[in-house]
Amino acid sequence: MSNYFARTIAASALVALMGLAPAAATEPAKTSAVQTRNLDMETKNKAAVEAVLTAWKNGDGGALQPLLSDDIEWTITGNSAASGTTKGRAELMQKVLGPFGARFNKSSDRFRPTKIYGVYADGDMVTAYFDGAGTANNGFSYENSYVWLLTLKDGKVVKATAFFDSIAFNELWDKVEPAQN
Repeated sequence: MSNYFARTIAASALVALMGLAPAAATEPAKTSAVQTRNLDMETKNKAAVEAVLTAWKNGDGGALQPLLSDDIEWTITGNSAASGTTKGRAELMQKVLGPFGARFNKSSDRFRPTKIYGVYADGDMVTAYFDGAGTANNGFSYENSYVWLLTLKDGKVVKATAFFDSIAFNELWDKVEPAQN
């Protein structure tokens, strides 16, 4: 080992033993007001989505509704029976969420998240990755994995893109008629 490396290692060990650190490592990072607002928004948005998924997982079937804005744009990717884009809460309820929920509303094991793998925030977008399952009204067992990309504004989802297994979804859609109230 060269003298230079031996001195460098000895100096590093001495600094560590004495609890000294370079000034840059001890100074807090400077954060702008905009960065702080963005971090606060990310934290709030992430917490809101986590709270909804957790409440839904624990049996609150209506937990998602208050998170959705009235003018939400919801896109389901792929080629499932529900694929496409809906505009507004009323259209989303009529074409997707209502018929989906009606396939479980007579069951004691309604669809809900069963495992939440992660909720991540970046700016105004929150990504949620979870598994969901339930037993439909006719006893059909449904399981699927979901990734939702949610754009929030003022604490409400204004845009969403949903990814899931279209084959499993279509099987549910084809085998289970929605219950009429």
